[in-house]
Amino acid sequence: MILKTTLAGRTYAFKDVKDVMAKANEQKSGDVLAGLAAETDSERIAAKEVLANMLMSDLREHPAVDYDIDDVTRMDQDGVDTAQYNRIKNMTVGEFREWLLSYDTTEADIKGATRGMTAEMVAGVAKIMSNLDLVYAAHKIHVESECNTVAGRRGTFSTRLQPNHPTDDVEGITASLYEGLSYGCGDMLIGLNPVNDTSASCKAILERFDDVKRRWQIPTQICVLAHITTQMEAVRQGAPTDLIFQSIAGSQKGNESFGFTTETIREAQALLREKGTAKGPNVMYFETGQGSELSSDSHFGADQVTMEARCYAYAKQFQPFMVNTVVGFIGPEYLYDSKQVMRAGLEDHFMAKLSGIPMGCDCCYTNHMMADQNDLETLTLSLAAAGCNYVIGVPASDDVMLNYQSNAYHDAAAVREVLGLHPIAEFERWCERVGIMENGRLTDRAGDPSIFTERSGL
Repeated sequence: MILKTTLAGRTYAFKDVKDVMAKANEQKSGDVLAGLAAETDSERIAAKEVLANMLMSDLREHPAVDYDIDDVTRMDQDGVDTAQYNRIKNMTVGEFREWLLSYDTTEADIKGATRGMTAEMVAGVAKIMSNLDLVYAAHKIHVESECNTVAGRRGTFSTRLQPNHPTDDVEGITASLYEGLSYGCGDMLIGLNPVNDTSASCKAILERFDDVKRRWQIPTQICVLAHITTQMEAVRQGAPTDLIFQSIAGSQKGNESFGFTTETIREAQALLREKGTAKGPNVMYFETGQGSELSSDSHFGADQVTMEARCYAYAKQFQPFMVNTVVGFIGPEYLYDSKQVMRAGLEDHFMAKLSGIPMGCDCCYTNHMMADQNDLETLTLSLAAAGCNYVIGVPASDDVMLNYQSNAYHDAAAVREVLGLHPIAEFERWCERVGIMENGRLTDRAGDPSIFTERSGL
Protein backbone atom coordinates (compact mmCIF):
# COMPACT_ATOMS: atom_id res chain seq x y z
CA MET A 1 0.00 0.00 0.00
CA ILE A 2 1.55 3.28 -1.16
CA LEU A 3 0.68 6.39 0.86
CA LYS A 4 2.36 9.03 -1.29
CA THR A 5 2.29 10.43 -4.80
CA THR A 6 3.98 13.15 -6.84
CA LEU A 7 2.02 15.88 -8.62
CA ALA A 8 3.65 18.68 -10.64
CA GLY A 9 7.04 17.91 -9.16
CA ARG A 10 5.86 17.91 -5.55
CA THR A 11 5.58 14.78 -3.43
CA TYR A 12 2.63 14.44 -1.06
CA ALA A 13 2.96 11.85 1.71
CA PHE A 14 0.18 10.78 4.08
CA LYS A 15 0.71 9.24 7.49
CA ASP A 16 -1.94 6.50 7.32
CA VAL A 17 -5.19 5.39 5.65
CA LYS A 18 -7.27 7.62 7.91
CA ASP A 19 -5.21 10.62 6.83
CA VAL A 20 -5.68 9.77 3.14
CA MET A 21 -9.44 9.35 3.64
CA ALA A 22 -9.76 12.69 5.41
CA LYS A 23 -7.71 14.67 2.92
CA ALA A 24 -9.40 13.05 -0.09
CA ASN A 25 -12.75 14.35 1.11
CA GLU A 26 -14.34 17.31 -0.66
CA GLN A 27 -13.87 20.39 1.48
CA LYS A 28 -16.10 20.42 4.57
CA SER A 29 -15.88 23.05 7.27
CA GLY A 30 -16.18 20.32 9.93
CA ASP A 31 -13.04 18.59 8.70
CA VAL A 32 -11.25 21.95 8.67
CA LEU A 33 -12.44 22.65 12.22
CA ALA A 34 -11.14 19.25 13.33
CA GLY A 35 -7.75 19.81 11.65
CA LEU A 36 -8.26 16.89 9.28
CA ALA A 37 -8.81 18.52 5.88
CA ALA A 38 -6.38 18.92 3.01
CA GLU A 39 -4.65 22.29 3.24
CA THR A 40 -4.75 22.92 -0.52
CA ASP A 41 -6.66 21.69 -3.54
CA SER A 42 -3.45 20.09 -4.78
CA GLU A 43 -3.13 18.07 -1.58
CA ARG A 44 -6.77 17.01 -1.93
CA ILE A 45 -6.16 15.82 -5.50
CA ALA A 46 -3.06 13.96 -4.37
CA ALA A 47 -5.01 12.23 -1.61
CA LYS A 48 -7.72 11.24 -4.11
CA GLU A 49 -5.07 9.72 -6.37
CA VAL A 50 -3.56 7.73 -3.51
CA LEU A 51 -7.03 6.60 -2.42
CA ALA A 52 -8.04 5.60 -5.95
CA ASN A 53 -4.97 3.32 -6.15
CA MET A 54 -5.61 1.61 -2.81
CA LEU A 55 -7.20 -1.83 -2.77
CA MET A 56 -10.70 -2.19 -1.39
CA SER A 57 -9.18 -4.61 1.12
CA ASP A 58 -6.90 -1.82 2.41
CA LEU A 59 -9.99 0.11 3.51
CA ARG A 60 -11.59 -2.86 5.22
CA GLU A 61 -8.38 -3.66 7.07
CA HIS A 62 -8.11 -0.11 8.45
CA PRO A 63 -11.43 0.78 10.11
CA ALA A 64 -11.79 4.31 11.46
CA VAL A 65 -12.36 3.00 15.00
CA ASP A 66 -10.60 -0.05 16.45
CA TYR A 67 -12.56 -3.30 16.49
CA ASP A 68 -11.81 -3.99 20.16
CA ILE A 69 -13.34 -0.77 21.49
CA ASP A 70 -16.29 -0.13 19.20
CA ASP A 71 -19.45 -2.15 18.60
CA VAL A 72 -20.22 -0.29 15.35
CA THR A 73 -16.94 -1.58 13.90
CA ARG A 74 -17.53 -5.07 15.23
CA MET A 75 -21.05 -5.32 13.80
CA ASP A 76 -19.89 -3.95 10.46
CA GLN A 77 -16.87 -6.22 10.14
CA ASP A 78 -18.61 -9.34 11.42
CA GLY A 79 -21.52 -8.83 9.04
CA VAL A 80 -19.43 -8.92 5.86
CA ASP A 81 -20.33 -11.69 3.41
CA THR A 82 -16.96 -13.33 2.79
CA ALA A 83 -17.79 -14.64 -0.67
CA GLN A 84 -18.94 -11.23 -1.88
CA TYR A 85 -15.96 -9.52 -0.25
CA ASN A 86 -13.55 -11.86 -2.00
CA ARG A 87 -15.00 -10.79 -5.36
CA ILE A 88 -14.09 -7.13 -4.84
CA LYS A 89 -11.25 -7.05 -2.30
CA ASN A 90 -8.47 -6.94 -4.90
CA MET A 91 -10.06 -4.18 -6.96
CA THR A 92 -8.62 -0.72 -6.46
CA VAL A 93 -11.01 1.94 -5.20
CA GLY A 94 -10.78 3.56 -8.63
CA GLU A 95 -11.62 0.30 -10.39
CA PHE A 96 -14.58 -0.23 -8.10
CA ARG A 97 -15.86 3.25 -8.96
CA GLU A 98 -15.60 2.44 -12.67
CA TRP A 99 -17.42 -0.85 -12.08
CA LEU A 100 -20.29 0.93 -10.29
CA LEU A 101 -20.68 3.42 -13.12
CA SER A 102 -20.45 0.86 -15.92
CA TYR A 103 -23.50 0.32 -18.13
CA ASP A 104 -22.94 -3.40 -17.69
CA THR A 105 -23.17 -3.34 -13.88
CA THR A 106 -26.73 -4.03 -12.77
CA GLU A 107 -28.65 -3.28 -9.59
CA ALA A 108 -28.42 -6.96 -8.64
CA ASP A 109 -24.64 -6.84 -9.13
CA ILE A 110 -24.33 -3.83 -6.84
CA LYS A 111 -26.58 -5.30 -4.15
CA GLY A 112 -24.40 -8.38 -4.15
CA ALA A 113 -21.27 -6.27 -3.67
CA THR A 114 -23.00 -4.36 -0.87
CA ARG A 115 -23.00 -7.48 1.28
CA GLY A 116 -19.21 -7.65 0.99
CA MET A 117 -18.46 -4.05 1.98
CA THR A 118 -17.65 -2.21 5.17
CA ALA A 119 -18.41 1.44 5.82
CA GLU A 120 -14.87 2.55 5.05
CA MET A 121 -15.05 0.88 1.64
CA VAL A 122 -18.33 2.69 0.93
CA ALA A 123 -16.91 6.05 2.05
CA GLY A 124 -13.73 5.58 0.07
CA VAL A 125 -15.45 5.21 -3.28
CA ALA A 126 -17.77 8.17 -2.54
CA LYS A 127 -14.77 10.44 -2.07
CA ILE A 128 -13.51 9.94 -5.63
CA MET A 129 -16.89 10.45 -7.31
CA SER A 130 -18.28 13.64 -8.78
CA ASN A 131 -21.76 14.86 -7.88
CA LEU A 132 -23.15 13.41 -11.10
CA ASP A 133 -21.39 10.12 -10.38
CA LEU A 134 -23.16 10.03 -7.01
CA VAL A 135 -26.53 10.66 -8.65
CA TYR A 136 -25.98 8.15 -11.45
CA ALA A 137 -24.73 5.32 -9.25
CA ALA A 138 -27.41 5.84 -6.60
CA HIS A 139 -30.12 5.85 -9.28
CA LYS A 140 -29.20 2.27 -10.08
CA ILE A 141 -30.06 1.17 -6.54
CA HIS A 142 -33.55 0.95 -5.03
CA VAL A 143 -34.00 -0.28 -1.47
CA GLU A 144 -37.53 -1.24 -0.48
CA SER A 145 -38.85 -1.52 3.07
CA GLU A 146 -42.23 -2.36 4.59
CA CYS A 147 -44.05 -1.09 7.65
CA ASN A 148 -47.76 -0.49 6.96
CA THR A 149 -46.95 0.23 3.31
CA VAL A 150 -44.05 -0.62 1.01
CA ALA A 151 -41.67 2.29 0.39
CA GLY A 152 -38.79 2.75 -2.03
CA ARG A 153 -40.25 1.15 -5.13
CA ARG A 154 -38.90 2.43 -8.43
CA GLY A 155 -40.97 5.34 -9.72
CA THR A 156 -41.98 6.63 -6.28
CA PHE A 157 -40.88 9.72 -4.37
CA SER A 158 -42.32 10.01 -0.88
CA THR A 159 -42.56 12.54 1.95
CA ARG A 160 -42.45 12.63 5.69
CA LEU A 161 -45.12 15.06 6.89
CA GLN A 162 -43.56 17.03 9.77
CA PRO A 163 -46.26 19.11 11.56
CA ASN A 164 -43.99 20.49 14.29
CA HIS A 165 -45.40 23.01 16.76
CA PRO A 166 -43.54 25.40 19.11
CA THR A 167 -45.51 24.22 22.18
CA ASP A 168 -46.69 20.75 21.13
CA ASP A 169 -50.29 21.98 21.13
CA VAL A 170 -52.26 19.04 19.76
CA GLU A 171 -54.83 21.21 17.97
CA GLY A 172 -52.11 23.28 16.32
CA ILE A 173 -50.33 20.09 15.29
CA THR A 174 -53.56 18.76 13.82
CA ALA A 175 -54.13 21.90 11.77
CA SER A 176 -50.63 21.59 10.29
CA LEU A 177 -51.17 17.87 9.73
CA TYR A 178 -54.35 18.48 7.74
CA GLU A 179 -52.61 21.11 5.63
CA GLY A 180 -49.83 18.69 4.77
CA LEU A 181 -52.26 15.93 3.92
CA SER A 182 -54.16 18.32 1.65
CA TYR A 183 -51.00 18.62 -0.48
CA GLY A 184 -50.61 14.85 -0.74
CA CYS A 185 -47.78 14.87 1.79
CA GLY A 186 -47.18 12.09 4.33
CA ASP A 187 -47.05 8.82 2.41
CA MET A 188 -43.76 7.83 4.03
CA LEU A 189 -44.55 9.00 7.53
CA ILE A 190 -46.50 11.39 9.71
CA GLY A 191 -43.72 12.21 12.15
CA LEU A 192 -43.28 15.06 14.62
CA ASN A 193 -40.24 16.38 16.52
CA PRO A 194 -41.59 17.12 20.02
CA VAL A 195 -40.71 20.09 22.20
CA ASN A 196 -41.48 18.12 25.37
CA ASP A 197 -39.55 14.87 25.65
CA THR A 198 -42.02 13.19 28.00
CA SER A 199 -43.92 9.97 27.55
CA ALA A 200 -47.22 11.76 28.31
CA SER A 201 -46.71 14.33 25.54
CA CYS A 202 -45.47 11.67 23.15
CA LYS A 203 -48.51 9.51 23.86
CA ALA A 204 -50.98 12.39 23.40
CA ILE A 205 -49.55 13.29 19.97
CA LEU A 206 -49.43 9.66 18.84
CA GLU A 207 -53.06 9.20 19.87
CA ARG A 208 -54.06 12.18 17.74
CA PHE A 209 -52.03 10.93 14.78
CA ASP A 210 -53.61 7.51 15.16
CA ASP A 211 -57.11 9.02 15.36
CA VAL A 212 -56.59 10.99 12.14
CA LYS A 213 -55.02 8.01 10.40
CA ARG A 214 -57.90 5.71 11.36
CA ARG A 215 -60.71 8.21 10.79
CA TRP A 216 -59.51 8.98 7.29
CA GLN A 217 -58.17 5.46 6.61
CA ILE A 218 -54.77 6.85 5.59
CA PRO A 219 -52.28 4.19 4.45
CA THR A 220 -49.14 5.50 6.15
CA GLN A 221 -47.03 5.28 9.32
CA ILE A 222 -46.93 7.43 12.47
CA CYS A 223 -44.08 8.30 14.83
CA VAL A 224 -43.06 10.92 17.41
CA LEU A 225 -39.33 11.59 17.32
CA ALA A 226 -38.73 11.77 21.06
CA HIS A 227 -35.73 10.04 22.63
CA ILE A 228 -35.86 6.29 22.14
CA THR A 229 -36.39 5.62 25.85
CA THR A 230 -39.27 8.13 25.98
CA GLN A 231 -40.97 6.42 23.05
CA MET A 232 -40.51 3.03 24.66
CA GLU A 233 -42.21 4.23 27.82
CA ALA A 234 -45.08 5.68 25.78
CA VAL A 235 -45.52 2.32 24.03
CA ARG A 236 -45.61 0.56 27.40
CA GLN A 237 -48.34 3.01 28.40
CA GLY A 238 -50.39 2.02 25.37
CA ALA A 239 -49.46 4.71 22.85
CA PRO A 240 -50.26 3.65 19.26
CA THR A 241 -46.84 3.53 17.57
CA ASP A 242 -45.83 2.29 14.12
CA LEU A 243 -42.13 3.17 14.24
CA ILE A 244 -39.56 3.88 16.94
CA PHE A 245 -37.02 6.58 16.14
CA GLN A 246 -33.49 7.42 17.20
CA SER A 247 -30.66 9.63 15.95
CA ILE A 248 -27.52 7.55 15.55
CA ALA A 249 -23.77 8.13 15.22
CA GLY A 250 -20.94 6.24 13.56
CA SER A 251 -19.22 5.10 16.74
CA GLN A 252 -20.21 3.47 20.01
CA LYS A 253 -18.99 6.52 21.90
CA GLY A 254 -21.16 8.77 19.72
CA ASN A 255 -24.25 6.65 20.33
CA GLU A 256 -23.60 6.64 24.06
CA SER A 257 -23.41 10.44 23.94
CA PHE A 258 -26.93 10.33 22.45
CA GLY A 259 -28.02 8.39 25.53
CA PHE A 260 -28.50 4.86 24.21
CA THR A 261 -26.67 1.64 23.43
CA THR A 262 -27.09 -1.13 20.88
CA GLU A 263 -29.00 -3.10 23.47
CA THR A 264 -31.45 -0.19 23.81
CA ILE A 265 -32.26 -0.41 20.09
CA ARG A 266 -32.68 -4.17 20.26
CA GLU A 267 -35.02 -3.79 23.23
CA ALA A 268 -37.04 -1.10 21.41
CA GLN A 269 -37.30 -3.23 18.29
CA ALA A 270 -38.56 -6.22 20.28
CA LEU A 271 -41.02 -4.03 22.20
CA LEU A 272 -42.52 -2.54 19.06
CA ARG A 273 -42.85 -5.91 17.37
CA GLU A 274 -44.81 -7.06 20.42
CA LYS A 275 -46.87 -3.95 21.22
CA GLY A 276 -46.63 -1.70 18.17
CA THR A 277 -49.44 -0.90 15.75
CA ALA A 278 -47.64 -1.58 12.45
CA LYS A 279 -47.66 -4.84 10.57
CA GLY A 280 -43.93 -4.52 9.86
CA PRO A 281 -41.52 -6.20 9.57
CA ASN A 282 -39.47 -2.96 9.42
CA VAL A 283 -40.23 -0.89 12.52
CA MET A 284 -37.16 1.32 13.13
CA TYR A 285 -36.44 4.87 11.95
CA PHE A 286 -32.97 6.43 12.18
CA GLU A 287 -31.63 9.91 11.48
CA THR A 288 -28.04 10.87 10.81
CA GLY A 289 -26.07 13.93 9.72
CA GLN A 290 -22.47 14.68 8.86
CA GLY A 291 -20.61 16.20 11.80
CA SER A 292 -22.52 14.80 14.77
CA GLU A 293 -19.51 12.74 15.91
CA LEU A 294 -17.33 15.86 15.87
CA SER A 295 -19.82 17.54 18.22
CA SER A 296 -19.42 14.77 20.78
CA ASP A 297 -15.68 14.20 20.24
CA SER A 298 -16.44 10.66 19.13
CA HIS A 299 -14.93 10.71 15.63
CA PHE A 300 -11.56 9.17 16.60
CA GLY A 301 -9.70 11.40 14.16
CA ALA A 302 -11.79 10.32 11.16
CA ASP A 303 -13.44 12.71 8.71
CA GLN A 304 -17.18 13.33 8.76
CA VAL A 305 -17.99 11.48 5.53
CA THR A 306 -16.33 8.31 6.81
CA MET A 307 -18.16 8.57 10.13
CA GLU A 308 -21.43 9.13 8.27
CA ALA A 309 -20.90 5.94 6.24
CA ARG A 310 -20.45 4.11 9.53
CA CYS A 311 -23.92 5.30 10.60
CA TYR A 312 -25.39 3.38 7.67
CA ALA A 313 -23.37 0.28 8.47
CA TYR A 314 -24.83 0.45 11.97
CA ALA A 315 -28.40 1.20 10.86
CA LYS A 316 -28.62 -1.75 8.49
CA GLN A 317 -28.11 -4.16 11.40
CA PHE A 318 -31.67 -3.34 12.52
CA GLN A 319 -33.49 -3.54 9.15
CA PRO A 320 -35.02 -0.02 9.39
CA PHE A 321 -38.09 1.11 7.51
CA MET A 322 -36.52 4.49 6.90
CA VAL A 323 -33.31 6.45 7.42
CA ASN A 324 -32.53 10.03 6.55
CA THR A 325 -29.70 12.48 6.82
CA VAL A 326 -30.64 15.92 8.17
CA VAL A 327 -28.12 17.33 5.81
CA GLY A 328 -27.82 21.02 6.78
CA PHE A 329 -29.27 21.10 10.28
CA ILE A 330 -26.15 21.28 12.43
CA GLY A 331 -24.99 24.46 10.73
CA PRO A 332 -21.96 26.08 9.12
CA GLU A 333 -19.57 24.60 11.68
CA TYR A 334 -19.71 21.34 9.71
CA LEU A 335 -21.24 22.28 6.34
CA TYR A 336 -20.43 25.91 5.67
CA ASP A 337 -22.46 26.76 2.59
CA SER A 338 -24.83 25.45 -0.07
CA LYS A 339 -22.05 23.82 -2.06
CA GLN A 340 -21.03 21.73 0.94
CA VAL A 341 -24.65 20.95 1.85
CA MET A 342 -25.49 19.75 -1.64
CA ARG A 343 -22.36 17.63 -1.82
CA ALA A 344 -23.09 16.10 1.58
CA GLY A 345 -26.69 15.29 0.64
CA LEU A 346 -25.61 13.47 -2.51
CA GLU A 347 -22.80 11.66 -0.66
CA ASP A 348 -25.09 10.55 2.14
CA HIS A 349 -27.77 9.27 -0.20
CA PHE A 350 -25.29 7.36 -2.34
CA MET A 351 -23.45 5.85 0.63
CA ALA A 352 -26.68 4.75 2.29
CA LYS A 353 -28.01 3.12 -0.88
CA LEU A 354 -24.67 1.38 -1.45
CA SER A 355 -24.93 0.15 2.15
CA GLY A 356 -28.39 -1.28 1.49
CA ILE A 357 -30.35 1.34 3.43
CA PRO A 358 -33.84 2.73 2.53
CA MET A 359 -32.66 6.32 2.41
CA GLY A 360 -34.30 9.73 2.48
CA CYS A 361 -33.07 13.25 3.14
CA ASP A 362 -34.15 16.29 5.08
CA CYS A 363 -32.92 18.91 2.62
CA CYS A 364 -32.47 21.76 5.04
CA TYR A 365 -30.33 24.66 6.17
CA THR A 366 -30.11 26.97 9.14
CA ASN A 367 -30.44 30.71 8.81
CA HIS A 368 -26.82 31.35 9.81
CA MET A 369 -25.57 29.22 6.91
CA MET A 370 -24.55 30.49 3.46
CA ALA A 371 -27.49 28.83 1.69
CA ASP A 372 -31.03 29.64 0.63
CA GLN A 373 -34.22 28.02 -0.60
CA ASN A 374 -33.03 27.84 -4.21
CA ASP A 375 -30.08 25.70 -3.11
CA LEU A 376 -32.39 23.43 -1.15
CA GLU A 377 -34.71 22.94 -4.12
CA THR A 378 -31.77 22.13 -6.41
CA LEU A 379 -30.63 19.46 -3.95
CA THR A 380 -34.16 18.07 -3.71
CA LEU A 381 -34.48 17.71 -7.47
CA SER A 382 -31.03 16.09 -7.70
CA LEU A 383 -31.88 13.59 -4.96
CA ALA A 384 -35.21 12.71 -6.55
CA ALA A 385 -33.39 12.08 -9.84
CA ALA A 386 -30.99 9.85 -7.90
CA GLY A 387 -33.87 7.72 -6.59
CA CYS A 388 -34.09 9.12 -3.07
CA ASN A 389 -36.91 7.39 -1.16
CA TYR A 390 -38.32 10.52 0.48
CA VAL A 391 -37.83 14.07 1.71
CA ILE A 392 -39.33 16.04 4.59
CA GLY A 393 -42.25 18.47 4.22
CA VAL A 394 -43.03 21.38 6.58
CA PRO A 395 -45.48 24.31 6.29
CA ALA A 396 -44.15 26.98 3.89
CA SER A 397 -40.62 25.52 4.16
CA ASP A 398 -40.29 26.94 7.69
CA ASP A 399 -40.08 24.68 10.73
CA VAL A 400 -41.31 26.93 13.54
CA MET A 401 -40.10 24.58 16.27
CA LEU A 402 -36.66 23.48 15.05
CA ASN A 403 -36.05 26.95 13.55
CA TYR A 404 -34.62 25.81 10.24
CA GLN A 405 -35.71 25.75 6.61
CA SER A 406 -36.73 22.59 4.76
CA ASN A 407 -38.96 21.56 1.87
CA ALA A 408 -42.50 22.91 1.77
CA TYR A 409 -45.47 20.55 1.83
CA HIS A 410 -46.10 21.17 -1.86
CA ASP A 411 -42.51 20.80 -3.11
CA ALA A 412 -42.67 17.04 -3.58
CA ALA A 413 -45.68 17.38 -5.88
CA ALA A 414 -43.72 19.66 -8.21
CA VAL A 415 -40.74 17.31 -8.22
CA ARG A 416 -42.98 14.32 -8.89
CA GLU A 417 -44.53 16.08 -11.88
CA VAL A 418 -41.17 17.14 -13.32
CA LEU A 419 -39.66 13.65 -13.05
CA GLY A 420 -42.77 11.52 -13.59
CA LEU A 421 -42.76 10.12 -10.04
CA HIS A 422 -45.61 9.14 -7.73
CA PRO A 423 -46.38 8.73 -4.04
CA ILE A 424 -46.59 5.23 -2.57
CA ALA A 425 -49.37 3.52 -4.55
CA GLU A 426 -51.82 2.98 -1.67
CA PHE A 427 -51.42 6.57 -0.55
CA GLU A 428 -51.95 7.90 -4.08
CA ARG A 429 -55.20 5.95 -4.29
CA TRP A 430 -56.23 7.47 -0.97
CA CYS A 431 -55.44 10.97 -2.30
CA GLU A 432 -57.68 10.23 -5.27
CA ARG A 433 -60.54 9.13 -3.00
CA VAL A 434 -60.27 12.32 -0.96
CA GLY A 435 -60.09 14.44 -4.12
CA ILE A 436 -56.53 15.73 -3.65
CA MET A 437 -55.02 13.98 -6.68
CA GLU A 438 -56.22 12.85 -10.08
CA ASN A 439 -54.17 11.16 -12.82
CA GLY A 440 -51.01 11.59 -10.79
CA ARG A 441 -51.38 15.35 -10.29
CA LEU A 442 -52.78 17.58 -7.57
CA THR A 443 -56.34 18.82 -8.12
CA ASP A 444 -57.85 22.23 -7.40
CA ARG A 445 -58.76 20.97 -3.92
CA ALA A 446 -55.11 20.42 -3.02
CA GLY A 447 -53.81 22.76 -0.37
CA ASP A 448 -57.29 23.22 1.15
CA PRO A 449 -57.29 21.62 4.62
CA SER A 450 -61.02 22.34 4.99
CA ILE A 451 -61.48 19.02 3.15
CA PHE A 452 -60.86 17.43 6.53
CA THR A 453 -63.24 19.67 8.46
CA GLU A 454 -66.18 19.34 6.05
CA ARG A 455 -66.49 15.60 6.67
CA SER A 456 -65.85 13.33 9.64
CA GLY A 457 -63.92 10.72 7.70
CA LEU A 458 -64.12 8.14 4.92
